[in-house]
Amino acid sequence: MIIQLIDYLKERLQMLKVLSAIAIAVMLVWTIVGVDTSHAHTWMEINVPGFWAIFSLLACLVLIFFAKWFGNSGIMTREDYYDD
Repeated sequence: MIIQLIDYLKERLQMLKVLSAIAIAVMLVWTIVGVDTSHAHTWMEINVPGFWAIFSLLACLVLIFFAKWFGNSGIMTREDYYDD
């Protein structure tokens, strides 16, 4: 089932990118318009519109690139590693 979902998404990669961009834009607009900043704790929360949406997006990107680097640095190995 999951393999079929992944194949389906691979075939429609452009649509997935557009939907992801729309979802990010909606979250950013909601953060700017709908979040009450009267109880904010830091200067960034008050003065930077959409701070938490931007912060979470950047944090996710850092985690993704770190995981990719960490995997390529030695954790991933060829499939027949234990067959020797």
